[in-house]
Amino acid sequence: MRNKKKLLIEQLDQKLAHFKDAGMVLVPQKGWVNTIRTTLNMTRHQLGTKLDLTKGAIQKIEEREATGQITINKLKDVGNALNMKFIYGFIPTDGTIENLINLKAEKLARKIVLRTNQNMKLEDQGISENKIEHSINDLANEIKREMRKSLWD
Repeated sequence: MRNKKKLLIEQLDQKLAHFKDAGMVLVPQKGWVNTIRTTLNMTRHQLGTKLDLTKGAIQKIEEREATGQITINKLKDVGNALNMKFIYGFIPTDGTIENLINLKAEKLARKIVLRTNQNMKLEDQGISENKIEHSINDLANEIKREMRKSLWD
């Protein structure tokens, strides 16, 4: 039994190690509260005692976390009861905030330039592909510099 518990702890440590570099962390199927509680071999009654709640209330907390219907404050309370730090945040899917802004600015600039060029083509005044790309880069840099609110539309 001790080897199984050690293995569970090692597996949990491996999952938690991903927080160090803010990498992708996969939430356990039953949620963190249940996973940590069971890995520590803690009963719902024991956790409930620490939070001044019933074991049924702990079961509801675990269910709500697993379905995404729990409050941040409740997760903080559980973290404190488990002598753990609750961490909450957002990580850009494209690596950095700067990358996110660059991608959005380029997308917006491309949309504006191509729409303008389409209108110019209708008047037989279209520009070359090279000039289009140059215009997109210039406009994207301007959008980034100004941090236009339209970047997020």
